[in-house]
Amino acid sequence: MQGDSATVKTPHASADESWMDEALIWAKRARELGEVPVGAVLVQGDRLLAGAGNGPIGNTDPTAHAEIEVLRAGARAIGNYRLTGTTLYVSLEPCVMCLGAIMHARVARLVYGAPDPRFGALERLDPGRIGWVFNHDLVITSGIRSQEAILLLRGFFADRRLRETGAP
Repeated sequence: MQGDSATVKTPHASADESWMDEALIWAKRARELGEVPVGAVLVQGDRLLAGAGNGPIGNTDPTAHAEIEVLRAGARAIGNYRLTGTTLYVSLEPCVMCLGAIMHARVARLVYGAPDPRFGALERLDPGRIGWVFNHDLVITSGIRSQEAILLLRGFFADRRLRETGAP
């Protein structure tokens, strides 16, 4: 069966903005721990299943991206590795690793804030082909609270450069 993922503008923008605000709270928590400020929440209906921030440094785990952490916690919360009927909100466009996990978990919908021109997997791919490759349809919404996410990331990296080199 061939899937047909699609990028859409959301009809329920206020709910998306509220859940993205939650993801940004997790991103700020990650920043406080010295992690790249990316946050994610997993929602089923109007119920929060899990939230997480980036954690590769603190967990000494290269796979501890916010998306992976929230998928793991969400699967434990519902007792199933298949997360059908869920929506994943993440402050930054997922990387290829995270996109693969999202697809294998069968998340129904992905909402992300800022694009990631360096490591993001979605902006580079043809959304119509994603479902075909993974045999799963994923509805994708982008740009929710993108400015807040971008400013958080820019501030983090500017602070890090300042600490490391003394130059802004």
